[in-house]
Amino acid sequence: MATAILTVTSRNYGSWSLRGFLLCRLAGLDIEIRELSHAEASARAELLLTSPSFLMPRLEHGGVTVWDTLAIGEYLHELHPEAGLLPGDPAARARCRSICGEMHAGFVNLRAALPMNLKARHPGFRVVSSAQADVDRVVTIWNECLTAYGGPFLFGAAPTIADAMYAPVCARFASYDVALDPACAGYRDTILGLEPMVEWYAAARAEPDEIEELEIEF
Repeated sequence: MATAILTVTSRNYGSWSLRGFLLCRLAGLDIEIRELSHAEASARAELLLTSPSFLMPRLEHGGVTVWDTLAIGEYLHELHPEAGLLPGDPAARARCRSICGEMHAGFVNLRAALPMNLKARHPGFRVVSSAQADVDRVVTIWNECLTAYGGPFLFGAAPTIADAMYAPVCARFASYDVALDPACAGYRDTILGLEPMVEWYAAARAEPDEIEELEIEF
């Protein structure tokens, strides 16, 4: 029997849910996943980015309930510090928290122009200029971290909270055929090849429900 419950919105469309799932897997936490119906108003609002606050994913563990992705990451780091969800070096740890916060609070144009849809493939997709600035910033973050810490993950040999936070961007870049330099393309492929990512993609492909607003024909 699982020791924790992770409630998510959608495997195919839920970028925040994916982050929470990855954090639990990276921490080695045994979880049961419960998925809300897309018909539920709060879940739909969150997926369409119209909710003023994001209450999913929600982790319930040992009488504790945590519902913000960064809070889940910090909780799991305190629970399982041996998992290395945050770098051991204080300077690297501060940088990790900084780029996680940047993802958590920003990149609005990227989210709007390249909505999360793991089943979708759009070869030759043209990224609008407002979203391209966000793409460029992500590429800068990735290249700086890969250079500073040697890869293959953002902070070295093992994945951290930062990799979970940027994993949905890797998925978006794959879905929308975003051109990347070799280092960033290699990082994207490394993240997409992680066993938990492969598991999540398989579940997304099996997900029957569709949200019309996100099934956009480009």
